[in-house]
Amino acid sequence: MTQQRSVVKGVSEIVLNVRDIGRMSRFYQDVLGFKLHSQLPEADPTIVFLTISDPGSALSRGGHPQLLALIDPVRHGPAQERFGEIERRRSTLNHIAFEIDLADYEPQQRRLAELGLNPSTEEFAFLRARALFFEDPEGNLLELICHDSSLVSP
Repeated sequence: MTQQRSVVKGVSEIVLNVRDIGRMSRFYQDVLGFKLHSQLPEADPTIVFLTISDPGSALSRGGHPQLLALIDPVRHGPAQERFGEIERRRSTLNHIAFEIDLADYEPQQRRLAELGLNPSTEEFAFLRARALFFEDPEGNLLELICHDSSLVSP
């Protein structure tokens, strides 16, 4: 089999099935600073889109922001037939990693601790990176990772 060249240019959106859409939306806005992009329907949303990066940032391509979509699969129209009840044991999601600047690493570590999120730390010398790991309100593992050129690979 011939190796295919990747045509993927970046991540457009990450989509999570959630149990409490309001709580999860507030968490990602309050803890990671994501901004509300849109929600449908407006009054009692079954899907919420949060902006990870603005359309003009280096992370976005073609004028489209990077988004985190939160879906209530039990109430979200066609998704009901596709997903039914959330079944974690069927998910292959290990964690979601977001890149941060090295200068933000320690302030974020302190902030997450102050929020009671008990971040764990890890250094990846082979990647020359360090990371903070913590969970969102529904138990999804999140990582804030930054590149640190001072780390030396073994």
